Amino acid sequence: MENRSYQKSFILDMDGVVYTGSRLIPGAKEFVDRLKQGNFKFLFLTNNSYYTPLELRDRLLNIGIDVTEDYFYTSAMATVSFLKVQRPNGCSAYVIGGKGVFDELEKAGIETTNKNPDYVIIAETEEYDYAKIIEATLLIQEGAKFIATNPDLTGPSRRGPVPACGALVAPIEKVTGVAPYFLGKPNPAMMFLARKKLGVHSANCFMIGDRMDTDIVGGLESGMTTCLVLSGVTTREIMNRFPYQPDYVFNNLGEIDPDAILSRRNRVES
Repeated sequence: MENRSYQKSFILDMDGVVYTGSRLIPGAKEFVDRLKQGNFKFLFLTNNSYYTPLELRDRLLNIGIDVTEDYFYTSAMATVSFLKVQRPNGCSAYVIGGKGVFDELEKAGIETTNKNPDYVIIAETEEYDYAKIIEATLLIQEGAKFIATNPDLTGPSRRGPVPACGALVAPIEKVTGVAPYFLGKPNPAMMFLARKKLGVHSANCFMIGDRMDTDIVGGLESGMTTCLVLSGVTTREIMNRFPYQPDYVFNNLGEIDPDAILSRRNRVES
């Protein structure tokens, strides 16, 4: 019997790969349709912890891509999976974040509190104020461990870049002298957890993204075959500045043939 863990599979970043703002990137729907028709395993992987899988599903549905919420894995989900491994008997956390991370913590039975929590968690949020910063700072100084969902300094908006999780941790880190442990891309732990959700092996898994410093290096360090698409933030000029390079470069998802593309292992063997 064929080992399904070695079947070709695909992990896709979302913003800059599938859509930009509310606009579907050309070729994205056709690529997802080819994955469905070929019965390939695939997963949308995002560092954005603010949205729930259901909200992400609705967002794609609104631009023409119909998948269930099981096809999404977020940095909030990776953070909670990490906590369940680290503290299998349960833990508590003080959280500055949005609905996405609170929903995942609730599902896992992790208590959110400011009374002697085990962890301080920072995630994407629209409710970030001085009182919360002070509370997080004091709790870390009192012994709470410091983690954050993702290291992204900025996120997109219609008017331009806005502060993201990596920027929100900065004042807390500067005051406490404690750096957070980031769970999102490029942490190989998130890549491992995403592959675990799919039930696939890194040797035949493709990481498709538009950022060299998260998607590509995360895929590379996890042993996956990496595909950079130029439909997001990275140009060829920017790509060439990095000491590591992707296995493939495409203008957009529409140029990728899931049947024909070879994994790094098979490219070497061929």
